[in-house]
Amino acid sequence: MESWIALMMRPWPWFVTGPLIGLVVPVLLVVANKQFGLSSNLTHMCAIVAPRKSDLLKHEWKNVGLWNLTSAFGLVLGGYVAVSFLSAPDQIVGISEATRAELSALGIKDFVGLAPREIFSFKSLTTARGLIMIVGGGFLVGFGARYAAGCTSGHGISGLSNLQVPSLVAVLGFFAGGFIGTFLILPLVL
Repeated sequence: MESWIALMMRPWPWFVTGPLIGLVVPVLLVVANKQFGLSSNLTHMCAIVAPRKSDLLKHEWKNVGLWNLTSAFGLVLGGYVAVSFLSAPDQIVGISEATRAELSALGIKDFVGLAPREIFSFKSLTTARGLIMIVGGGFLVGFGARYAAGCTSGHGISGLSNLQVPSLVAVLGFFAGGFIGTFLILPLVL
C-alpha cells in the first residue's frame, strides 16, 4: 500500500477531485452563506489601496471582500505548496498520445510540468507569440470575467449549483470560447 505522501505526489483522478469540488459548494452556500468566485478580488484589492473616486471602488470591501481575498490567498498558497512540495518537477503530464502529436505539430515539444515552457515562461514574453498568448489572453480572460459578472469558478461552481440561468449562459459561453480558442485561434497563433 502506498504511503499518504506518495499518493499526494501523483495527480488525483477527475472522479475524486470533481466530487470534492462539488462538495465544497453546498457547505459554502448552506452553512456559511457564502458564494465561491474569484474574479471580484481585483476590485476588492483596488478598493483597499486606491482612492475611492470611482463608483466601482465605493463599496465596503470588508463586508464582502475579506472572504474572497482569504479564498484567493488560500488558492495561491495551496498552489505553491502543491508545486513546491507535492509534485515531481520532472513528471511528464499525462495527456493522450493524440493530443501530444497535435501539440507537437504546433511546435510544442516540452511536456514536463503542467504548462508548456515554449509558451508560458518569461523568455516567451519577448516573442510576439508569447505576448499574444500570455498578455493578450490574460486581458481577454479578465475582461470576459468582468463582462460576464463572474469567472468560471463563480458561475460554473457556485452559480450552477444555485440554478442561476445567467450562470448557465456564462458557462456555455466559456465552453464555446474554449472550443473556438482551441480549434480555431490556437493553431493560428502557434
